Amino acid sequence: MVNDEVMTRIGQVVMLLHGGDREEARNRFLALWEEIGEDGDPLHRCTLAHYMADTQDDPEEELVWDGRALRAASGMSGETARGFYPSLHLNLAASYWKVGEERMARSHLSRAREACSGLGDDEYGDGVRAAIGRMELRLTGSDQLP
Repeated sequence: MVNDEVMTRIGQVVMLLHGGDREEARNRFLALWEEIGEDGDPLHRCTLAHYMADTQDDPEEELVWDGRALRAASGMSGETARGFYPSLHLNLAASYWKVGEERMARSHLSRAREACSGLGDDEYGDGVRAAIGRMELRLTGSDQLP
């Protein structure tokens, strides 16, 4: 594995985010985003934007960052990109649902389901598939599992 300083730095900020300091994580992600730039490595931009969305207090801003993550993924190739799409579309579905755009939420949920073929039969894949199922329940208004 190649040592990737930017991914290491993103990972450090993710730990800060998961530790509960959303504001500091948001500030550090923003500084990294400015450093990486709009033309930076798609993997870096996708990963950073994906997590930056989680730092947002405003659902509209969360949607903007989720969209940036998906656009950055379009610049990636191979298996790495395929593994990202289910989660990216799921996040967009959740963000659209939060801002009241149910049609767009359903569209991205459908895309997330279609992209599941890119997931492995492992803990990550199982988690994403389960989250897609939960989002589907939210969109149908059901509180109970089928």
